[in-house]
Amino acid sequence: MGVNSMEKDNEKKLSFLGCIFNGIVTENPILILMIGMCPTLAVTTSVSNAIGMGLSTTAVLVASNALISLVRNIIPDRVRIPIYIVIVASFVTLIEFTIKAYFPALYESLGIYIPLIVVNCIIFGRAEAFAGKNKVIHSIGDGIGMGLGFTLGIILISAIRELIGSGSIYGFTFVPENYRAALFVLPPGAFLVLAFLTAIQNRLNLPSATNKKDGCNNDCLHCTLHKQPVTAEEEK
Repeated sequence: MGVNSMEKDNEKKLSFLGCIFNGIVTENPILILMIGMCPTLAVTTSVSNAIGMGLSTTAVLVASNALISLVRNIIPDRVRIPIYIVIVASFVTLIEFTIKAYFPALYESLGIYIPLIVVNCIIFGRAEAFAGKNKVIHSIGDGIGMGLGFTLGIILISAIRELIGSGSIYGFTFVPENYRAALFVLPPGAFLVLAFLTAIQNRLNLPSATNKKDGCNNDCLHCTLHKQPVTAEEEK
């Protein structure tokens, strides 16, 4: 009884726009949660690649979140993960075929990272933590928010890398050749940019994966900051 009422209260606090805002700002998967790092570090050599990967991931997030939320009450708990994989893989296959048919240059550029969307931890994280427990409308909002947050995050990283490493963005040259640092379009450049962005967030006391919450003592096992009150039913 207590657990059910708690879930209903949580649903009342959710809103479609609130879920979108949460994904873009409060829990941005790249700049705050730091998840989905594989495509983030691999495809951010250019803004065009980042936009393609970001929008593809957003489409899969929205579609998979919606379907998983729609059928969550009829999925046996024991097989929910395999079913999530089938749902996500189906949508990724549709996206992959669409990109291959209509955007062959982007398909060649992104390569293996399009099918690897299937195992992106952002997709499964939201399916398990949100879509499998909330209504369809909220799950769609969560997919849009997380997808756009991911897209904006990798666009920011790719813009910095492309500008410093190649001196241009979308064919427009901004930095003379003698002042370019080719390191930034190589794999180490992705780590450097991400580290610099995190350092700036910490310096400005902005939320980030490495910023401690007020009162945090790094003892997660005994953390009481976000612990829900124990109900009488749970105590039994």
